[in-house]
Amino acid sequence: MGRILAIDYGTKRTGLAVTDEMQIIASGLTTVETKQLLPFLKTYVLTENVEKIVVGLPKQMDNSASESEVYIQKFLVQLRKNLPQIPVDRVDERFTSKMAFQTMIDSGLKKKQRKNKALVDEISATLILQSYLSSK
Repeated sequence: MGRILAIDYGTKRTGLAVTDEMQIIASGLTTVETKQLLPFLKTYVLTENVEKIVVGLPKQMDNSASESEVYIQKFLVQLRKNLPQIPVDRVDERFTSKMAFQTMIDSGLKKKQRKNKALVDEISATLILQSYLSSK
């Protein structure tokens, strides 16, 4: 088995999370500037056995696509062109940012640490990945 990589795509920063090779535990990997995302992913899949990529699917409360979906669709075209050998799944990511922030509070992070948006993105990617694992 290979790792599953989750992406919480943002126009400025993108949070990444990954499973262990047994696909049991989801862990935050890093946050990358979005303009560096594809080069980062290409390098990562060369060094790690990535079986699947899961990308967050932002939706409104009425189940319609979020405004950011336009940017994600453009990214997905580039992702599939650059890494055609890796299948891509989508996972509803509603509330992951709020849940990530609450996770930071619950874990005792100080207010200054909770303002770290890169950490919120990484935790959001982890929550997306955990949701995906739970659905399987």
